[in-house]
Amino acid sequence: MTSKDLSATGVPADNSLANRYGGKKRGLTRAAKRIIVIAALIVGIAFTVWLATSSTQAPVTSKDIGYSAVDGTQAEVDYQVTKNPSATAKCAVKALDSKFAVVGWKVEEIGPNDPRQGADGGSTTSQRAVLRTESPAVSGVVDSCWIVDKGK
Repeated sequence: MTSKDLSATGVPADNSLANRYGGKKRGLTRAAKRIIVIAALIVGIAFTVWLATSSTQAPVTSKDIGYSAVDGTQAEVDYQVTKNPSATAKCAVKALDSKFAVVGWKVEEIGPNDPRQGADGGSTTSQRAVLRTESPAVSGVVDSCWIVDKGK
């Protein structure tokens, strides 16, 4: 043995580290590696299925089309709603002032559509919300839309 293979106590360096920190760890067995790979595949497939189904569950979307201020106490917001033609939706529409404060708010119900109308089978309809405002509004938007559960 050379002097650089010994620690300060005269014990080989490999032995002193093994005594202090424990021996070398055993690697994973072949069966354990196989289980880890299978579990990772199952989690990956489940995540992919969840992503695929969650994107199709967006039952209603809205798109702001236009806005007009009738006067200091009234505003009109034009928007489109896309949903299942047989579903009923509600949309919260708001009017905003120059500081983006809400000066008018209304929840509108959009009933079932005639599936024979429109190029998309009746999924998209145009709507106009007339809002009373407490002060002059400078813009109007759809805040959110949701499907109404008729069972409740």
